[in-house]
Amino acid sequence: MFEKTYKSMNDQITPTPSLVADTVKLIQSHHRPKGCKSRPFYRRLFMIAAMLALCIVLATPVLAARIPAIYELMYLVSPEVAQLFMPVQEACEDNGIRMEVVSAYLHDNTAEIYITLQDLTGDRVDETTDLFDSYSIHRAFDSSATCQRVGYDSESKTATFLILITEWGDHDISGSKLTFSVREFISHKTSLEDVPVDINLARVEESSATQTIYAVGKSGINLSKYTSATNDFVVLNPGMSICAPISGLDVTAIGYIDGMLHIQLATSEKRTLDNHGYFYLVDKDGNQTQYDYSVSFIEGMDSNDRMDYQEFVFDIPKDEIGDYTLYGSFYTSGLHTEGRWQVTFPLMVSEDN
Repeated sequence: MFEKTYKSMNDQITPTPSLVADTVKLIQSHHRPKGCKSRPFYRRLFMIAAMLALCIVLATPVLAARIPAIYELMYLVSPEVAQLFMPVQEACEDNGIRMEVVSAYLHDNTAEIYITLQDLTGDRVDETTDLFDSYSIHRAFDSSATCQRVGYDSESKTATFLILITEWGDHDISGSKLTFSVREFISHKTSLEDVPVDINLARVEESSATQTIYAVGKSGINLSKYTSATNDFVVLNPGMSICAPISGLDVTAIGYIDGMLHIQLATSEKRTLDNHGYFYLVDKDGNQTQYDYSVSFIEGMDSNDRMDYQEFVFDIPKDEIGDYTLYGSFYTSGLHTEGRWQVTFPLMVSEDN
């Protein structure tokens, strides 16, 4: 009985002879021609592994859909071949969450796909559900793609997401299969925007408690003006919480370094809940001053005590800072859900075209 079932699964996605030939040509195209310099050893190992994976899958193609490592390896070698072997599966369930393709169609050079996420056992999916940049969109053609939440139904506990894909070339992608996968999401988000922060700026002093860190991120409207290409920055030493504008975010240091105001914001749940925020200044006339730049750094990156910091820097002289009030906007999440959700579906031309 198992033999018949397995054979039936294989028969549905068996590659054509021409595909096998094209795949062999693809692999051969990566071989080193005579006279070329030797590639690094790991490159040869990669190609050998890719060839073995493709040979296995060509013999038993259902493995591509069942073993993620093989699928990812195939996708690196040839997205077109990888997508061919993925069977159409427009809904899946994991960890009590159901993901389903509601519609997928083409018009002009744009594909619109609506996908829903529904909690079948609780209330983990809500109107603030965010895929947290954990989604992947695999397709066999060059394009740009975005995904955003566009709706929520409280009765069915279902969030709807719109995937927009714009094809870069003049190619017919009708009937091409697309694979969309999600590994985690956050929900029950709270936002506190444009609120005063309980710190008296007139009492801020020059700080000698500083350290040099390696920045894992940097941004700001005047970043290039005040920084160089290096990722080494002098920042404040983290201390105890001075105040907590919102649960999950703490101001851990404030002071002047080389004539510029530094304000440090810390969170212990950046990776799982994406807690974040920013500061700005408001003068007596209500005019806003944005931070000139910010740098991010991490302490205890691989430990259970990991802390993520972002330090905001303002070019406001110390003798003028008393004329300003500190404001900020802050965002936290209350729930982090992990799972393995993946759907594969064809792109169809809209009937309205």
